[in-house]
Amino acid sequence: MGGVTVRDVDAHKFIAAYSDFLKRQGKLQIPGWVDTVKTSHSNELPPQSADWFYIRAAAVARHIYLRKSVGVGRLRKVHGSTKNRGSRPSHHCDASGSVDRKVVQALEKLGVVEVDEEGSKGGRRVTQSGMRDLDRIAGTTVEESEGEEE
Repeated sequence: MGGVTVRDVDAHKFIAAYSDFLKRQGKLQIPGWVDTVKTSHSNELPPQSADWFYIRAAAVARHIYLRKSVGVGRLRKVHGSTKNRGSRPSHHCDASGSVDRKVVQALEKLGVVEVDEEGSKGGRRVTQSGMRDLDRIAGTTVEESEGEEE
């Protein structure tokens, strides 16, 4: 099926497919602290999934693809959650900046994203080769979902 982009695919299916691709490819640099770090100040425990770094990288790549330019601060807000403060009212708490920064840097080394030099605020944007890879994986995801329906 030609002309399929990331926008045409369900987010959960695409993120699962792209994280599997990143894991199979084996080129994504993973820091040594991924098994012990919390992803947010609001969390009590680190992620239970062993592949959470690949899933976060796929989610970040999709998020940057759908927008013109995204910085680490915006990713912190997107991946943040509400902090349980006991009997006091809950408040939003941003995610860890280090985790999102390392994910973006790893995607940069793969050539999926690049620093946005044209934008006045900076941030990252998807490269042409990154866009081609993401669209190709979106196309295979659509083909797999159509095959399951039949």
